[in-house]
Amino acid sequence: MVNGDRNILVIDDDPLFRDALCEHFKRQPVTFFSAGTAAEGLKVCSRNKIDVVLLDQKLPDKKGVQLCPDILSHNDQTKIIFITAYPSFDNAVEAVQVGAHDYLSKPFGMKEMDLVITKAIRTLDLERVELLQNYKKRKEIEETVLVGSDRSLIELERMIDLAANSEVPVLITGETGTGKSLVARAIHYRSRVKNSSYVTVNCAALPENLIESELFGHEKGAFTGAVATKKGFFELAGSGTLFLDEIGELPLHLQSKLLGVLDEKKVTRLGGQYSRHVDARIIAATNIDLEKAVRDKSFRDDLYYRLSVLRIHVPPLREHSGDVPELCDYFIKSIAPSNSLKILPDDLQVLMKYNWPGNVRELRNIIERAILLRQGTVLRPAELLSCRNPRLADLPPSVALPANGQASGASIAPIKFVEEEHIRQALKVLSNNHSRTARALGISRSTLIRKMKAYGI
Repeated sequence: MVNGDRNILVIDDDPLFRDALCEHFKRQPVTFFSAGTAAEGLKVCSRNKIDVVLLDQKLPDKKGVQLCPDILSHNDQTKIIFITAYPSFDNAVEAVQVGAHDYLSKPFGMKEMDLVITKAIRTLDLERVELLQNYKKRKEIEETVLVGSDRSLIELERMIDLAANSEVPVLITGETGTGKSLVARAIHYRSRVKNSSYVTVNCAALPENLIESELFGHEKGAFTGAVATKKGFFELAGSGTLFLDEIGELPLHLQSKLLGVLDEKKVTRLGGQYSRHVDARIIAATNIDLEKAVRDKSFRDDLYYRLSVLRIHVPPLREHSGDVPELCDYFIKSIAPSNSLKILPDDLQVLMKYNWPGNVRELRNIIERAILLRQGTVLRPAELLSCRNPRLADLPPSVALPANGQASGASIAPIKFVEEEHIRQALKVLSNNHSRTARALGISRSTLIRKMKAYGI
């Protein structure tokens, strides 16, 4: 049986054969089309996105091999299965050469046909997944560009190239929002393993009772709920790169296990008896002072030294504020490439003088919000900084404090109400898109969902 809602076309001059297939596919979740000539079949392909074509080798107006390129010109992902009553090796070779996916010889059973169609659809799905993965990889590579010409960024570029040409562990430090994950991706895509897997793990986002299983994997029955064997992130990364973000949040008892993996290049799944070789390159990042964490005994000193063989510090935006205009231009072109938008020089001066506690991430959020709230082609991001905290810039009058600062205690809204109203306004402006709203508010999507539930939004 064919799985999923698919479009299947049969082009055959035998009406009894077409009727039999029509009856067969009535019991399956497919949309069935039929045609008795090459011209009719080509018309169906031009009007519909056909997944699989069952194509007769001999048609009244054209041979099947001659029709094949015309079908693929409408949709090059269509899988063509040639059917013929005169099978031969030469016919099969000729069919494959013009783009056929498979070959069926009459007479054949319906089960045999279903099997061939299922294989064709599975190939089609895998090709689509590969296309999406390649598109995602291209976008990630495009987004590993460091924007700016400050001396500190030139040094950062040099360190990235140095890390990409080596295989030692790398520790990336810097404040929240400076672009540590971008630096990690840049290292991977400039290295010799750029075509291998790039796996990201946020150590702070994983629950403590699951992080060991997620990192190292588990065997079936290792704990309650382990209904099947699962590979951990180390194994999934293969010979590529494993990026451990927020490494400072890793529990102490797992730090020793991570150190063992780094030293021995072997990992043992939870509940497992055997070690498996792992070859992933480790890149870690943190926004906390790991040296202080080592002194406070909350981070192992031996793991710290093992991870920081090569250390890269990403400077905060306030230390290269001269790059703000260039960053603004880059964000505008990436967020709204089809619009001719600009920021006035006075606004740029305000942005360059701002302290940017949220760094580059905060700047991107401000530009994105300015684009969404714009009137015309001129952006006014400086207005969103008027309250020093840009997240409070667009509060409705009912929850904003008086401009003169003279307010009675009764007129000051509780902070919970202010936050709730601000979240509601942000959701409204961003058409209830949770991911974009979370980015604009400077919080994670899971935090946004939790607050929405708490406020009954």
